Formats: sequence, structure tokens, C-alpha cells
Amino acid sequence: MTPYLILILLWIAWCAMHSALISLAVTEPLRRRFPGAFRYYRIFYNLFAAATLLPVLAYTFSLRGPVFFGWEGPWRVVQLLLIGTALFFFAAGARRYDFYQFIGLRQLAEEKTCSVLTDDCSLDTTGILSVVRHPWYAGGMLIVWARPLDAAAVLTNLVVCGYFAVGAFLEESKLGVQFGQAYEDYRQRVSMFFPVKWVRNQIAPAGSR
Repeated sequence: MTPYLILILLWIAWCAMHSALISLAVTEPLRRRFPGAFRYYRIFYNLFAAATLLPVLAYTFSLRGPVFFGWEGPWRVVQLLLIGTALFFFAAGARRYDFYQFIGLRQLAEEKTCSVLTDDCSLDTTGILSVVRHPWYAGGMLIVWARPLDAAAVLTNLVVCGYFAVGAFLEESKLGVQFGQAYEDYRQRVSMFFPVKWVRNQIAPAGSR
């Protein structure tokens, strides 16, 4: 088995495990079986994901090879645009998401869990979330490509971007269960990763919106 095949399998295994552990098929039985202890699940999930990610990253960096695309010359502008847009998505998302909910501490303090990352478990569709539904995933998709690219980087990026897409669909399945038609209406209004619908609405004549 070649080192690059091992790399792909490691990333797929990590992404699959990470997605499975947060899926409804896993979380709902645990929520019903352990309603009191389930508030600890988010922080366990984050710690376990971080711990298992470290050896995958170590193996990835051990395969660093010749760079075949380094964002030199005029491409530097594109690289800076990717990084700047990604940082904007991260910062704008952080203004709408609750950090304590994200890492799992709010669940411990308030003994409640929900599928969204707002502090009161409501569906927030304002700010950047009125432009794209998943700003952090969008930022992640952009920034992983804004680095010098060798074979290991490209293979890793392809798997990670696939993981972001799958993760977004899994999150939306939970949000659809929690918020019903309100979330479906939100999905119809706002694009998933990149602001296609928002841009189209900005340039469309007022009478056609």
C-alpha cells in the first residue's frame, strides 16, 4: 500500500468517524438513553476529534514533497483573496455562533443541548448567515487551498472539502428536524457555502425579487 493511499484512507476514516459521531443516528439514541449525561457529549466529541486528528496531521506532514504550485507571481493575489475571504467567513461566523456552545461548555452549565450554535438554541438567519448557511465550512474550503500545493496537500484538500460538504448535509438534516418548515424556507433563500443567491438578489431588478 502506497503512502498516499494510506494518507487518503486515514483522512477518510477520520472524516467518516467525525461525521458519524455527530449524526442523528448516533446522537438521538444517546440522547434518549442518557438524557442527563448527554450534555457532556459535545465536549467529548470535540476532545476526541482533536486527539484523533493529531496523528493524521503528523502523517500528512511526514509526506511533504516537492511543491508543484506555490502561488508565486500574479497568483499571489489570488492566494491573498482566498485567505482574506476565508478569514472574513471565519470572523463573521464567529459573530453569529456562540463559542461556548461550539466547544460544549454551555451545555454543561445549562444542561441543555441543541443542533445550532446559538446561545439560546434559536435559529439565527441574520448577519453572515443571511448570506451563506455555513460560513465556517466555506472558509475552510477556501483556506486549505491557499497554501503551497504538493501531492499530499492536494489529496488531503480533496478529502477535507468532501468532508465539509458531507458535514453540512448532516448538520442540515438535524436542523430540519429541529426547525421544520422554517429551516426549509431558510434553505430556499440562502446558499449553502458561497453567496450565489445573495449576489443574484443584489443584482436582480427590484420587481423580479
